[in-house]
Amino acid sequence: MATHETKIIHITIARDWREVYAFMAAHEKMPLWASGLSSGLTRDGDEWLAAGPLGNARVRFAPQNDFGVVDHVVELEDGTVVHNALRVVPNGDGAEVMFTLLRQPGMSDAQFAGDINWVAKDLATLKALMESGKDR
Repeated sequence: MATHETKIIHITIARDWREVYAFMAAHEKMPLWASGLSSGLTRDGDEWLAAGPLGNARVRFAPQNDFGVVDHVVELEDGTVVHNALRVVPNGDGAEVMFTLLRQPGMSDAQFAGDINWVAKDLATLKALMESGKDR
């Protein structure tokens, strides 16, 4: 059985985890902190349409839940499907946000490192929004 190399990128946010989850689960707000969706998300039934730096994509999110799961599947125009595990968990009075990045087949070391940095930057933007109260 083949598996992918992974990297878990995480950040601590000084805000109640339920508030962080509620913000992250409001998918239309995702472009405020997820730069890959910089042009926004448009609802299309149970899916969302996104135009971003990687081209047009269809995004399917995990349903609202009490566990802080914001997982989503992104299908690119070329048929590539990327599973993104994104979680918010309690960390004391705050939150820990974790993104599990799966290295895609054929991805170079430099590309994987670039994706790691991209996710880390996006999580830092999320932290800044949540801790400043600018999410409201």
